[in-house]
Amino acid sequence: MHLLLLSNSTQHGRGYLEHALDTVTGFLPTGGRLVFVPYAIADHDGYTAQVRGALAGAGIDVRGVHEGGDPLARLGEADAVFVGGGNSFRLLSALYRTGLREALIKAVGAGLPYMGASAGTNMAAPSLRTTNDMPIVEPPSFEALGLVHFQINPHYLDPDPASTHKGETREERLTEFLEENDVPVLGLREGSWLRVDGDRAALGGARDARLFRRGAAPREIAVGTDLSELLGTTPAFDSPA
Repeated sequence: MHLLLLSNSTQHGRGYLEHALDTVTGFLPTGGRLVFVPYAIADHDGYTAQVRGALAGAGIDVRGVHEGGDPLARLGEADAVFVGGGNSFRLLSALYRTGLREALIKAVGAGLPYMGASAGTNMAAPSLRTTNDMPIVEPPSFEALGLVHFQINPHYLDPDPASTHKGETREERLTEFLEENDVPVLGLREGSWLRVDGDRAALGGARDARLFRRGAAPREIAVGTDLSELLGTTPAFDSPA
């Protein structure tokens, strides 16, 4: 299995995918057909055009999975797939509705390279339960693709000790998740990503990550750290501490 799971596709002051472009173009097949899944955003054509423009200089042929009328046939033509960010609930609902959820699990399991950003990275986890997004639609289930067996929290934000905002921090929300579920959560800060190749996984990008486990203090994970041990996780959901 070959995965590139980005925390974010846009970085402050930079163009779409620009902060990770070398990594992205190194992961995707040059001259190959990249199928883009735009369902996390309402404007599928505009979103696909944005991705096409960002990757045009690398010689990557981008086709929207919605173009041509048959998403499953379009996926079958792909040399790689990119699932873009937006609203994770809307995205997962569309994957169920189109049949792409099962098709992606099968294709990626058979070796199709999978790139996700934000909501697309959420899809790679077993469950939607650690997304930051508002449930603007109701998918049939929270069960996502399960390409990895641990949870990921893209856009992870550290608590701000100077803030006067009294709402829950991201750390508090993930701690609550671990009170009810026994599965590690990798908090990916902006500008970071996870690369998986077979039985190897490593943190990449410009910023360290944070790893949450039940019964342990959150742990800082440095860029370059081997995270292969997480691939052997056996998640336990609805398992109160």
